[in-house]
Amino acid sequence: MEFKNPQQELERFRSRLAVAGGLVLLCFTILFLRFVWLQVVQHDYYQTRAEDNRISLVPIVPNRGLIVDRNGAVLARNYSGYTLEITPSRAGNLDQAIDGLAEIIEVEAKDRKRFKKLLDESKNFESLPIRTRLSDEEVARFIAHRYRFPGVEIKARLFRQYPGGAFASHILGYIGRINDRDLEKIEEREDEANYRGTDHFGKTGLELRYEFDLHGISGHEQVEVDAGGRAVRTLTHTPPIAGNQLTLTVDAELQRIAEQAFGDRKGSLVAIEPTTGGILAMVSVPNYDPNMFVDGIDTQNWRELNESPNKPMVNRALNGAYPPGSTFKPFMALAALELGKRRPEQAISDPGFFNFGGHHFRDDKKGGHGMVDMYKSIVHSCDTYYYMLANDMGIDNIAAFMGRLGLGQRTGIDIDGESEGVLPSQEWKKKRFRKPEQQKWYAGETISIGIGQGYNAYTPIQLAQATATLANNGVMFRPHLVKYVTDTRTGEKRLVEPEPLRDLQLKPAHVEVIRNAMVGVNKEGTGARAFAGAEYVSAGKTGTAQVFSYKGAEHKTESMAAHLRDHALFIAFAPADKPTIALAVLVENGGFGAQAAAPIARQVLDYYLLGKRPKAPALPDDAAVERDEE
Repeated sequence: MEFKNPQQELERFRSRLAVAGGLVLLCFTILFLRFVWLQVVQHDYYQTRAEDNRISLVPIVPNRGLIVDRNGAVLARNYSGYTLEITPSRAGNLDQAIDGLAEIIEVEAKDRKRFKKLLDESKNFESLPIRTRLSDEEVARFIAHRYRFPGVEIKARLFRQYPGGAFASHILGYIGRINDRDLEKIEEREDEANYRGTDHFGKTGLELRYEFDLHGISGHEQVEVDAGGRAVRTLTHTPPIAGNQLTLTVDAELQRIAEQAFGDRKGSLVAIEPTTGGILAMVSVPNYDPNMFVDGIDTQNWRELNESPNKPMVNRALNGAYPPGSTFKPFMALAALELGKRRPEQAISDPGFFNFGGHHFRDDKKGGHGMVDMYKSIVHSCDTYYYMLANDMGIDNIAAFMGRLGLGQRTGIDIDGESEGVLPSQEWKKKRFRKPEQQKWYAGETISIGIGQGYNAYTPIQLAQATATLANNGVMFRPHLVKYVTDTRTGEKRLVEPEPLRDLQLKPAHVEVIRNAMVGVNKEGTGARAFAGAEYVSAGKTGTAQVFSYKGAEHKTESMAAHLRDHALFIAFAPADKPTIALAVLVENGGFGAQAAAPIARQVLDYYLLGKRPKAPALPDDAAVERDEE
C-alpha cells in the first residue's frame, strides 16, 4: 500500500492555483487594456459610430422646377401623393407580400408587372412602389394592417404632372425612374449626393436637356431612431431648394391651335421668330401622354406606343427627314441670283418637260407654263425651270449654298435627338455608298434635286430655320425653346440670349425678288385658295414630295394606298414686309401642299397675327385644288 505525501500534493495544488490565477489575471489585464482602448483611446471614434446608429440622415427630395410657356401657362408641374412601397431586402417572400397587400388595397396586374420591371432595373434603390396615388381610405386600411408587412411602408412622394396630357409632349419630354445610364450622367457631374433619395430623371425633351436645372438641391433631416429603426424625433432640418423654372419661347395657345389643325393626320409644324430663333410652336403628331411614364409605363402601353405604325414616340420635327418638294424652289432661285446663274427677268420656254440624256423630266402641268421668268417659276411652281436651273448650277454649287442655309445640318436646338437629314453632293455620295459604281455622281441625278426630290431629305426644323433666315434677310439664329431660367432662390432670371449663327450677306435686291414671288404664291399662285381673304400679307410656298417613284407615270392620290401618298408641305413667313413668324408645315401622305398643309399654316398665322381662333380643324378640302406645284 502506497501513501501520498501531503506536503508534495499541497505544493502541486499551489502551483496549479498560481498558474490559474496568473491566467485569470492575464485575461482581466487584457480585458482592462481593451476597455481602456475602447473607452479612452477610441472614445471619439466609437462615440461617432454610436451617434450614427442613433441618428439617421434622411434626404428630402426637392420640388422639380416648373415648365411654363412664354405667357406663364403651366405645362409641367408637381403634386404630392402617397405611394405604397416595398423594400425587397426586408419584405421576405415578395409574391406572398404582394398577395397579402392585394387583400387590403387594390393591386392590379399592371402594378405587379411594373413592380417586377422596376425590380429588375432598379436594384440599387432601397424601396420600390407597388401602388401609387393612394386614397386616404387606402392609406388608413394599410396602416391598420401594417404590422403584417415588414419592409412595406407608405411614403409621401412628389409626382410630375403634365396637365395638358399629350399636348406639346415632344417639347416637354418625360421623366422616368433612374437607370444605370442616368447614374453615369449624375456621376460625371459628381452630383451623387444631391440625388440621394431621388427616384426620377429626365428621359427626353426639355426634361432631359435641362435635368440639372430642374432637379433642384436636396435637403435633409437628422432623425433620432430607436433600436427598431423607427423615428423618435427630428434633430435638425435643412429644407430642399426647388428646381429652377423654365420659361419657354413657345406660345401654348399657338401650339394648341397648330396641333388641333392637323386633326387625325400625321405630320409636323415648326414656327420660329426670325429675329431671335425662338420657337413659337413645334408640333409632332401623333404624340403621346408623358404622364404614362412617371410611375413607370406598363408593358402593354409601351408595346402599343413602340409598335404603332403611326410612330407617336418619334419627334417628326427633329427626327423626320423628308424631301422638301417644291418648297425647295425659292432657295434654288435665291442661290441662282447669288451665284449669278439667273437674272429675275430671264425667262425660259416651258414645253412641259426637260429633256436630258434622252430622258424626259416631266413638268406637273401638261403642255407646260409657256414663257416662265423667276417670279412665275415660284408663283406657279414650274418644274421645268428648276430642272434647267439645277443642270446649270451643278450639284456642288447647290449643296454649298443650301449648306449655308442650314439644310442637311443639325440646328443645335436645345433638346436632344436631332437628325442631320441629307444634303446631297458628290462628297456625300462617296461617303454614303461602298461600291465604286454607286459612289459616282451622275449629271442626271442633279435634275431632280432642283425640285426638292432625289436624295434631298431635310427635317421640318431645318426647313423652318431656312425660311426664317430668308425672312430675316440672311441672318440665321439658332433655334431655341427656353427663353429664360429662373433661379428659385434668388428670383434671378438667366436669359437665353439669341445666338446668331451666321450672316449669309445676301443682297437685299435678291431677297426682295424671292419675297415678292412668295407673296405672289399666296395672292395668285398655288397658295391663293388657302389665303383668300387674309387681313395681312404673307409670303409662302407650297410643296408636294413624292414618297413613291412612279417612273414618270401619272398617279391619282385617291386611288393609292395611304402610306404611298405624297407628303404635303408649306413654308411661309408673315407679315411679308417685316416678318415676326416663319414656319414650315409637313403633312405625311397628305397629298398636295396647297390642299393639306397651307390651310394649317393659315390657321396658325391667323391666330398669331390677328388673334383669330379657327372654328374647326384645317381638314383638306375634297374639292378640286389647282395642281400646279409639282
